[in-house]
Amino acid sequence: MQKYHTVVVGAGPGGLACATLLAKAGKDVLVLERRRWIGPKVCAGGVTWSGLRQRLPESLMQKTFPDQHLFTRWQRTVISAAQPLVSTVNREELGQWQLKEALGAGVRVEANHPVGRISEHSLEAAGKGFSFQYLVGADGSSSTVRRHLGLATRQVGVGLNLFVEGDFPRMEWHLDDRLFNNGYAWVFPHRGCASIGAYAGRLAVEPGVLRKNFLLWAAGHGINLESAKMQAGLINYDYQGWRFGHRFLVGDAAGLASALTGEGIFPAIISGEEAARTILDPLYPAPEMARLLARHHLHRRLVAFTGSSLLACRLTMETLVAALRVGAVSFNALEMAG
Repeated sequence: MQKYHTVVVGAGPGGLACATLLAKAGKDVLVLERRRWIGPKVCAGGVTWSGLRQRLPESLMQKTFPDQHLFTRWQRTVISAAQPLVSTVNREELGQWQLKEALGAGVRVEANHPVGRISEHSLEAAGKGFSFQYLVGADGSSSTVRRHLGLATRQVGVGLNLFVEGDFPRMEWHLDDRLFNNGYAWVFPHRGCASIGAYAGRLAVEPGVLRKNFLLWAAGHGINLESAKMQAGLINYDYQGWRFGHRFLVGDAAGLASALTGEGIFPAIISGEEAARTILDPLYPAPEMARLLARHHLHRRLVAFTGSSLLACRLTMETLVAALRVGAVSFNALEMAG
């Protein structure tokens, strides 16, 4: 049985952020990742200025946009700012950068190690036994650690994503309630390609219907998806807690993704860092987590209201975009950073 101060399950943004901070404080930390390669995930790759944009190296930025193009059934508007509102990153490059930071801090990372049985202070992975003082579940929407804690997951969104080759000049958000209910379709340009996809709550739009409507939307906007591979992923926003004694959940494992936009990288990293600080100091008040949870609650309430009826959805979306256009609401109202 190999012994560690903390075992982190999942080498995504939240898990690596948590492990790196703990290792810098001198703790023995192990990260177990079920996949063979660290970094790739179904993700549009958008990072906001008030969220992660200022915390990541410039070399990771694919493209940067001070203008955001918003489309609804009745409106077309451009939201502009002096600073870049949203930039795009490649998730694999982000993961590999975080991995390098973690290894440099002294974290041990084991890929191709799916976790099996978990007990109070130990677990099994890839036929090996590991014991821990603290356990952090950072293993995504289908979290093994979350299931170990007995938490059901009902409130989830579905994201569809393709990378289409070409030069796409604008970052676009398409809010069409007829196709996506209170979800949306997007065009997020990267270098030499664009992430094009759609997001909606699974209770609002069934996954098969979302796929059909997304393809209709793409065809209607002259976007050729024939040569691109579609990927789908679940986005968990069914938050039921993050601290359970000596066990923690962060990111999608905790259900901290935005119900409104599906944004997940920022909540993962913030919750990972706050979990690490709490492990180091059990009396730490976790102010960043409190702010994150307040924004998460607001997004869930808004999604619950707009999902109650098509009229509520349409009026809310049109009012929100109009308020953004005249400056009554700032663009970061849509962000988890707030």
